[in-house]
Amino acid sequence: MNFPLPSIPGTTSQQKWSVFAATGFGLGLVAPVAPGTVGSLPGVLLALWVSQQQLALQLLVCIGMTLLAVPLCDVAERVLGKKDDGRICADEWMLFPICTIGLPLLQHLWLVPLCFVVARVCDIIKPPPARQLQAVHGGVGIVIDDLFASLYALALNHALFWGIRALL
Repeated sequence: MNFPLPSIPGTTSQQKWSVFAATGFGLGLVAPVAPGTVGSLPGVLLALWVSQQQLALQLLVCIGMTLLAVPLCDVAERVLGKKDDGRICADEWMLFPICTIGLPLLQHLWLVPLCFVVARVCDIIKPPPARQLQAVHGGVGIVIDDLFASLYALALNHALFWGIRALL
């Protein structure tokens, strides 16, 4: 099977690199259906690495990735010409590790798909105030709703993990 490489929009190399990263390394550009879900897959690898770090470093990495996602999403939105374009998924993949802070992913691999599904559901449902925050413009608007959805997912993932562990 031969997959065509996506053409990365942008006129400068900075724009092209920003769009490339903001679209999940191009995954958001090539996924005909659910580009946000497909483009958030790099976040799984990032979360696996982050989960092996001390809690303080997990928090620092998550804060750093959130702050880095804002300008990437801002540039990608301007280049793609559409508010919160569905192909932009840096807000999903870069914030996914937030959904797993403090969870032992490698020791309990069943957590990985569980956390991924919970994160995607929270991102799609967008409980308050996440949905209302989508009205904010630019990169901040793209990222801030996902930050709140990720915090909801973190709470749910911990509740599910400890609940399932109690049953086992």
